[in-house]
Amino acid sequence: MSETVTRPNPPAPGRRAFLGTAIAGIGVLASAGAYFLATPSGGPSPASAQAKSDASEFPMADLLKTGTIEERTLGPVGAPVTIIEYASATCGHCAHFHNTTWPKLKEKYIDTGKVHFIFRDFPLDNYAAAAAMLAHCVPVDKYFAFVEALFSQQKSWAYVEPAKRVDTLFNFSKQAGFTKAKFEACLKDQKLLDGINWVRARANREFGVNSTPTFFINGKVLRGSNDLSAFEEIMAPYLNS
Repeated sequence: MSETVTRPNPPAPGRRAFLGTAIAGIGVLASAGAYFLATPSGGPSPASAQAKSDASEFPMADLLKTGTIEERTLGPVGAPVTIIEYASATCGHCAHFHNTTWPKLKEKYIDTGKVHFIFRDFPLDNYAAAAAMLAHCVPVDKYFAFVEALFSQQKSWAYVEPAKRVDTLFNFSKQAGFTKAKFEACLKDQKLLDGINWVRARANREFGVNSTPTFFINGKVLRGSNDLSAFEEIMAPYLNS
């Protein structure tokens, strides 16, 4: 492997008991013996945000505040440009970005030390939340490889009928070394679940993120699956100064 929020009501509970918790606001609901997985969606969200969310730029000091889970990053912290991406594993637009623009951005700017890149989860549905949890349960040095595989193989795991989603996600995760025990333990991690939800809720509330992918380039907002030139246009003043 290499490296959009009002949801419908979740379907009836399945027979597996992998999640015993709740993700407020995105509908991962808990009951004993139940594992709820909502239908994936790649479109924009109708979620509301505060008026300040209409701003096209935000202070980096605010954007860089972290929650309880460790950030996953690439590139040097002191790079002239910092890019923060909010993405959902089941988002088709995110997959398009990661399968087309991302490799070029990484090779030309991240690997050369010009960009510090931060990836943050903004799950649009329960299935995306589960995938995000699994990504955080792989070794840190394998994280971006796992995320890239989620996007490159999205059609094989994300868009399956509800009854098959738990088994499909487990079979996908096995390529990263997950055993059934590790898979179940990861999806029962309340602290991890709460941490992912905090990141998502804050992004919507304070920065107006309501669709994926959404990027912040040195604080400037760029929404959607853009090509490399869109990033280069925003980065140019910082790289040429």
